[in-house]
Amino acid sequence: MPPKIKGTTMTKLTLSIICTAMVSWAVNANPQTSDSVAPESTTQVTEKQAVTAKEFMLAAAHPDAVKAGYDVLKRGGTAVDAMVTVQTVLGLVEPQSSGIGGGGFVVYYDATADHLTTFDGRETAPLSATPELFLDDHGQPLKFFDAVVGGRSVATPGTVMLMASMHERYGKEAWSELFAPAIELASNGFVVSQRMAASIERDKSYLSRYPATKSYFMDENGDPLKEGHLLINTAYAKTLKVIATDGQEAFYHGQIAKDIVNTVTSVKDNPGKLSLNDFATYKVVERDVVCSPYRQFDICGMGPPSSGALTVSQILGMVEHFNMASLGPKSAEAWQIIGDASRLAFADRGRYIADTDYVPMPQGLLEKSYLAQRAELIKSGQALTQVEPGKPSWDKPVEQADDQSIELPSTTHIVIADKYGNVLSMTSTVENGFGSRLMSNGFILNNELTDFSFVTHQDGYPIANRVEPGKRPRSSMAPTIVMKAGKPYMAVGSPGGSQIIGYVTKTLIAHLDWQLNIQDAIDYPNMVNRFGQFDIEQGSAAETMESELKKLGFDVNKRDLNSGLHGIVFTDEYMIGGADPRREGIVMGD
Repeated sequence: MPPKIKGTTMTKLTLSIICTAMVSWAVNANPQTSDSVAPESTTQVTEKQAVTAKEFMLAAAHPDAVKAGYDVLKRGGTAVDAMVTVQTVLGLVEPQSSGIGGGGFVVYYDATADHLTTFDGRETAPLSATPELFLDDHGQPLKFFDAVVGGRSVATPGTVMLMASMHERYGKEAWSELFAPAIELASNGFVVSQRMAASIERDKSYLSRYPATKSYFMDENGDPLKEGHLLINTAYAKTLKVIATDGQEAFYHGQIAKDIVNTVTSVKDNPGKLSLNDFATYKVVERDVVCSPYRQFDICGMGPPSSGALTVSQILGMVEHFNMASLGPKSAEAWQIIGDASRLAFADRGRYIADTDYVPMPQGLLEKSYLAQRAELIKSGQALTQVEPGKPSWDKPVEQADDQSIELPSTTHIVIADKYGNVLSMTSTVENGFGSRLMSNGFILNNELTDFSFVTHQDGYPIANRVEPGKRPRSSMAPTIVMKAGKPYMAVGSPGGSQIIGYVTKTLIAHLDWQLNIQDAIDYPNMVNRFGQFDIEQGSAAETMESELKKLGFDVNKRDLNSGLHGIVFTDEYMIGGADPRREGIVMGD
C-alpha cells in the first residue's frame, strides 16, 4: 500500500490555489540571467498548494487549458481525450511553448491492459536534409539564432498525428468535440497572460521579422501585445475546424501541409527544405518504455530519440549508492553527489544518445554494475575535477565524438489521470520560444532541427546526434511515470531544454528520498549541473548554498531556472497534484 504523503495539504478542488503572495524560497519576479540568450519568459512566482482528488486529475501550463481538460474528464472522457483538448488550447494560449506545429512524447499507462508504453511524436528532419544544413559557406557552424529564425530549422510536425493516433486507440469522446474549447477561444478571443506578454516583449525583434507573426503578436503601432489584451485567432480556429472534421489527413495530406511547406521554403532570408513528401511519410512510433529501479520504485520514461529517461535513470542509478535521505535537501554534500552524477550522465548522453533508428547505442548504459562503477568516481565532499564519458557494455562499439547541440528552454508538460485508471505524462514543444518565428494557418512552426548537432563529425569521428534525412533530433524531454508494485505511483515532467533532466531528477529525489509532498518537491529550488558549472536558482533559498558548493570545488552560477513542473502522486485513497509556481499552470480534479 503506497504511503500517504507527508505534509500534504488536503484541499478540495478550487481555482483559488493560485494566490499572489510571494514565498520565501521563490525566484525573484524579475531575475537577471547570465545566459547570452534570454530565457523563454519570466513570470511572477505565486504560492500554490497541493490539490487532492479521488476520481480524476490533471495539471497543465495554463488555466484555460486545464479548465477545458477538466470538463472533458468530468463528462467521462479519457486521459487521451483530455490531452487532445488541453494541447489544442495550449497551442493557442501558450504559443511560445508548444502547439500543432511542433511535436512531443507521451508515457502512457493503459489501465485496462495493465500496460505501460510510450509514443514518439517527435518531429523529423526533411528527407532532403544534408550534413551541411547548419554550416555556413566556409563550413563553419551557424550562430544559433541564424539557424533558428526562418525556414531552415523547421522539421515535420508530429503533434497532430500523435493526438490522432492515441485518440483512435484510447479515446472515448468524439474527435470533433475535443476541439470545441480551443475553437471557441480562438474565435471569441483569449486574454494574453503575463507570461505570454513577457515572452513577446523579449522576442519582439525576431517576431517582427515576418509579416504573419508581426501582425499577430504586435499591435497596430508595431508594439508587443500587453498583458490583458484580448487576442483573436480566426486562422487557428479555421485550422482546428478542418482537423476536427477531417482528422489528421487534413493536416498531413491537405492544404495545411501545402501551406506549411510554402511558408518554410519561400521565406527569403533563411529558407528550409521541408516538402510534402515529408508530411506524407511521417509516422508516430510506439516505443518500449525505458524503466530502471530506484529504491522500491521503477522510474519509467521515454527512450531515444529522447535522452530524458536514460539520463534521469543514470543519475538516479548513481545517486542510489548514497544515503540521500540522511543527508537531506539542505545538504551541500547531497547536491554535490547529485551534481557530479548529473555531470557523468551528461557526458554519456553527449557521446552515445541519439535517434537509435539511425545510430547504434551501447546496451549497457543502465546496467547496475556500470552505474556502480560510475558512482565510485563520486567522492562525497569533493567535486569531480574531470568528467569523461564512460565505457558501458556494447556488442558492436562505434567510435563517436561528443555532441555539440544547443538546447534552450521552452516546451510544456501535461499530466492527466482519468477515472478509468489511465495515466498520461506528456511533454510537447516547438523547441525554442516561438519556434522558428514562422506562422502558418494561425500556429507557430517549430525550430526542432536545431536540436541536432550543427557539426556532424569531430576529429574524424561521427557525432551520434548529427543531421540525417528523416532522423529525429535528440531531445531532453523527460515525461515520467513512477511505478510501485506494478502500478502508477507518480507522474511528472517539465519543460526547460536540457535542464529538464535536472528539474525532473530534483523532484523525484525530493519526493522519494526526502519525503516532500509533490507540491513542495516541485517548489524546491532548482539546482542543475550538466557540464561542470553548478547553476543555482537565483532569488531562492539555494543561494545560501553558493559558498558551500564553491568550497566543494564547483564553479557556481546564479541564474533563472524557470522550470514548469507538473506532477500527480497516487495513493490508495486519493490523488495529489502539484503545479510549478514559477509559471501559470494549475491543477484541477474531482
